[in-house]
Amino acid sequence: MFSIEEFIIAVFCCVDDVLIEITQIYPIKRRGFAPSLRESEVLTMQVVAEFLGIDADKDIWKYFHRHWLGLFPNLKSRYAFIRQAANCWQYKELLQQKLAQHLGAFSDQLHLIDGLPIPLCSFSRAPNCRSFKSQADYGFCAAKKQT
Repeated sequence: MFSIEEFIIAVFCCVDDVLIEITQIYPIKRRGFAPSLRESEVLTMQVVAEFLGIDADKDIWKYFHRHWLGLFPNLKSRYAFIRQAANCWQYKELLQQKLAQHLGAFSDQLHLIDGLPIPLCSFSRAPNCRSFKSQADYGFCAAKKQT
């Protein structure tokens, strides 16, 4: 069993290794002063926060500033973090693609996903409903005990 600190360090090592591969193809272009955090640190904080259920950049900064400043000593102002996180969106997408490729997501025949049914119409009107006809299907919501 990992502690949260070990998890953060493991995620950082993984993100940093993959980001090195990515930046060899797509180098990071900077204008002005260099940011206080490395891109791998920002992406690590975003990945760990997503795992912990923290999704707002402001809340990510608060969590890491309050609890993990020892691991991220260059975490300065919230504004600088949010701006740098916004500027890393392309690298976050490339990181996700690279990790999915490493984990075999593109070569596997079967993918397990968790979904949330979105009701389009009531069950009695379903046969006549044309919204999303090719994608929508009947389902069962166990929480509401409804088809």
